[in-house]
Amino acid sequence: MASLLHVAVGIAAARLYLGRRSLPGALAFAALSMLPDADVVAFALDIPYSDPFGHRGASHSLVFAAGMGALIGGLSRRLRLGLLVAVVVASHPLLDALTDGGLGVALWWPQEETRVFAPWRPIPVAPIGASFLSERGLKVMLAELLPSLPLLIYGLWPAQKA
Repeated sequence: MASLLHVAVGIAAARLYLGRRSLPGALAFAALSMLPDADVVAFALDIPYSDPFGHRGASHSLVFAAGMGALIGGLSRRLRLGLLVAVVVASHPLLDALTDGGLGVALWWPQEETRVFAPWRPIPVAPIGASFLSERGLKVMLAELLPSLPLLIYGLWPAQKA
């Protein structure tokens, strides 16, 4: 999946948590929404895509999302922040499960290593890496633009003057 929907979720979550527009907050939550894709390092380490620690593996599980929420919530001593982090990180594999390519996501890891897709898969899968900068990558980005707009508008809309 291209990054636009993931980033839009992060930007909207920052606005929800902070109650206002914030560039640092938007960047932090956008990074959290993209965190599961840090597993692309597996390609450089010759870890097979289908491995539990390959792309869309363990880092795309609900256990990973809950763990990130618990970690950040615990370190910050802010339960609300921890819960929102868990939801934002979990949004990543849930959106990836809606794509039409790849091997699916290991949503239930470590209980089950089976990769899953949602029954409805309307999002075209994006090319990985530099190949994203292609005609196909542009088409994927355009396909994600419309569903991203409400989240981006909410997250970026200027504050109301009192």
